[in-house]
Amino acid sequence: MKSVLTIKNLHQCFERGTVNENHVLKGINLTINQGEFITIIGGNGAGKSTLLNSIAGTLPIEEGQLFLNEVDVTKQKVVARSKQISRVFQDPKMGTAVRLTVEENMALAMKRGKKRGLGNGVRKKERQFFKEQLASLGLGLENRLATEIGLLSGGQRQAITLLMATLIRPELILLDEHTAALDPKTSITVMELTDRLIKEHNLTAFMVTHDMEDAIRYGNRLIMLHQGQVVVDVPAEKKKDLTVNELMDMFHKNSGTELKDDQLLLV
Repeated sequence: MKSVLTIKNLHQCFERGTVNENHVLKGINLTINQGEFITIIGGNGAGKSTLLNSIAGTLPIEEGQLFLNEVDVTKQKVVARSKQISRVFQDPKMGTAVRLTVEENMALAMKRGKKRGLGNGVRKKERQFFKEQLASLGLGLENRLATEIGLLSGGQRQAITLLMATLIRPELILLDEHTAALDPKTSITVMELTDRLIKEHNLTAFMVTHDMEDAIRYGNRLIMLHQGQVVVDVPAEKKKDLTVNELMDMFHKNSGTELKDDQLLLV
């Protein structure tokens, strides 16, 4: 099976050598294969966002190695990695340019990994393609191509951001609690869309979530972090019948601690 991402002995420590030293990641070793949809869960301060930032390149790696398609990208900048990695953030505003129209945002997304710019604007052929892609979402957004994206709701923007992240098929898509800022109903819609896009395009995905139910319901592998280490790694064959109580028991057994009620959502 093809390895898309390999992480070897990854350490991240902030303010090392000071009284505020915080060793966030402590020797992470992971191999992510083509087509895996991994959900990542853990308490506050477990290192989830630090891990995603390290993979994306927004946070330089202090110690360890990162391989993308067996190529060492440890020292690559975020711009270089963006040719193969796309990302959807928690805040819907972070994935789009607020004053540009829907079609202009999508045109920029089509140039991921290339020199960006709208040049002579959006061409007729591109406009038709964008309309078809938006229609596939089933949200009526194909009729909003000329609308400034900042005028759309958070759920609509996040749906478009997801689509933009997959227009040019990424080797890896990072989902950073991308439904956390949405209301419950919209969150369900966006999660169902996420699941469909990943399955349709056979994408390799890394999704951070605080919701245990979502972590179990979606994806084909589940990882739990605790104090900067992987303490639970559930493969597809065991994950499909997993319950919240079983997951909590696994965490307790492997970490020696119990999660506090406010650290994860259990609904």
